[in-house]
Amino acid sequence: MDKILKNILIKIEDAGFEAYLVGGFVRDYLLGIKTKDIDICTNALPKDLHKLFPNNNNSNDYGGFNLQIKDYNIDITTYRQELKYDKRKPTELIYIKDLNEDIKRRDFTINSICMDKNEKVIDLVNGIDDLNNHLIKMNGNIKERLEEDPLRILRAIRFACILNFDIDDNLSKEIKDNYELVKTLSDLRIKNELNKMLLNKNFYKGLELLKEYKILDLLNIKYNDITFVNDICGMWAQLDTPKNYAFTKQENRNIINIRQIVKKGIIDNQTLFQYGLYNSLVAGEILNIDKKIINKIFNNLPIQYESDLKISSEEIMEVLNIKPSEKIKKIKKHLINNILNGNIKNNNKDLKKYLLNR
Repeated sequence: MDKILKNILIKIEDAGFEAYLVGGFVRDYLLGIKTKDIDICTNALPKDLHKLFPNNNNSNDYGGFNLQIKDYNIDITTYRQELKYDKRKPTELIYIKDLNEDIKRRDFTINSICMDKNEKVIDLVNGIDDLNNHLIKMNGNIKERLEEDPLRILRAIRFACILNFDIDDNLSKEIKDNYELVKTLSDLRIKNELNKMLLNKNFYKGLELLKEYKILDLLNIKYNDITFVNDICGMWAQLDTPKNYAFTKQENRNIINIRQIVKKGIIDNQTLFQYGLYNSLVAGEILNIDKKIINKIFNNLPIQYESDLKISSEEIMEVLNIKPSEKIKKIKKHLINNILNGNIKNNNKDLKKYLLNR
């Protein structure tokens, strides 16, 4: 165990409290996967944590306390019971002293394994058996847990995808019976879960499970052949979905541009100038075009950006004796196209001469 994590556990214990690593870090640790997202559970109250870590004010309403140390993102949470939910958020909770009760509120058994400062594993819900059997199994009453937080449906599929595990038969049945709960989730929550699936090389398993549970139809998402690229816009560009799943303006532009390049099927001077190097590289990976070739074409472009054009709007108006108008944009576009096609050199003298001859 890293000294940073061990020292945090020791610091909390030295103050008279319990403290354990829990959740995804322990799961991944036992699977031999490295992660920098850390969860620690403790019977120390938030006010106690503020005393122990006085220079950190990153707390929330749910007993969470966040530390950012080097590459680690560490969440320390007080044992609690969540009594009521409203739209995924616990609206009523109580702090408790019992680790066993705290573990019961967690979603899946494989995410409920604890580890102390000496790397001793505390497994109260047989999570290690499910880990060894490659099984995603829900803690507690499955239907109630899904109704509390429908995101658990997508999380179950996501973990099955990225860990290449199976979903427990009982959980699978409840997902099939309650898949429409996904409609209550925000587009951002859905997008975040799908992003994690799509950026994993085992993404097809996630998509097939989403299809099996009718969730893709619910989300109005279709797909055919998909080439894995380590770029989320490149992955979304290969899905057929008319809905904007909380994409930023830039993400939306990138997705549209990559789709258009892939549909075009080639990457040439015009493509690289119009769509830029990033979109062309992502689309090129989908089209199986060597990125070295794309970079070489881009580096040899006679003009890479409109700002590189060696004649100004004022000079165009002066040469042609015209007034400012939309026509200037068309003339610039015409010049750039001819430069890209090798018909004109991008220097001021040749551009002026070309305009006069036209």
